[in-house]
Amino acid sequence: MTPKTAEAATLQSLRMFNHGGLILLAFFVLHWQSSVFCQTFFLHRFGAHRQFTMSKGWERFFHVLTYMTQGSSFLSPRGYAILHRMHHAYSDTDKDPHTPVGYKGIVPGLFQMMYRTKRIYHAIAYFEVTPESRFEGQVVQSRLLEWMGKSWSMRFVWGASFAVFYAFFATATWQWLLLPGHWIMGAMHGAIVNWGGHRYGYRNFDLADASRNTMPLDFLTGGELFQNNHHKYPMSPNFAARWFEVDTTYQVMRLFAWLGIIDMSESQRMRYTARAA
Repeated sequence: MTPKTAEAATLQSLRMFNHGGLILLAFFVLHWQSSVFCQTFFLHRFGAHRQFTMSKGWERFFHVLTYMTQGSSFLSPRGYAILHRMHHAYSDTDKDPHTPVGYKGIVPGLFQMMYRTKRIYHAIAYFEVTPESRFEGQVVQSRLLEWMGKSWSMRFVWGASFAVFYAFFATATWQWLLLPGHWIMGAMHGAIVNWGGHRYGYRNFDLADASRNTMPLDFLTGGELFQNNHHKYPMSPNFAARWFEVDTTYQVMRLFAWLGIIDMSESQRMRYTARAA
């Protein structure tokens, strides 16, 4: 191989690496953002709290979209709603299904918290236990999507599809480290919010629980890390309270409302005063 040939081969390899690496990074970011948006917009703000209304047609559309974006880590809207309502009712107490209070350190505390959350969620979503009646009602349900979400065959199909995509575009070993994130995307979002939102950050409101606002501009979890604000005004579709706080999901919801997709006209409004802190 001549020096020119070797140089050309090296440049071609670099181009392939950049092309494939950028595609996978862009794909991971797109999957992350679309999945977390559906979780906070549809499962949380609509499914668990009914902070706004939408037609049955749009409800079905966003239900399917949530399944498509979460894939193998799809969360049952009923299971999610009941679990989250329990979280608000028993926030940071022994009955809270996913409080980080009482666990020491990210490792193994985070994993212990998530394992406990998984067991409680599984028991509720698979009808192994009967939750308190006050946590039931107004839940989104679809027999087909429930079956698909719980089916290990469908989870395998999703996992294999992501693996094939990576096999086609991956140009370096490190890029494969992103692959498991696609398989457990929903759980990753839950772990970040449930742990970080009750351990790190500042408080706008003096509440009995340990909720905190982790970051003033929350692109990472679509506004979910304004936990202190949300626990003060759980029925407000806007999780931001102060002028420097930006709830990115709420900005999209404003557009949806303008387009007539959702109705927030009767929603609770977030209010902040200096005395509230």
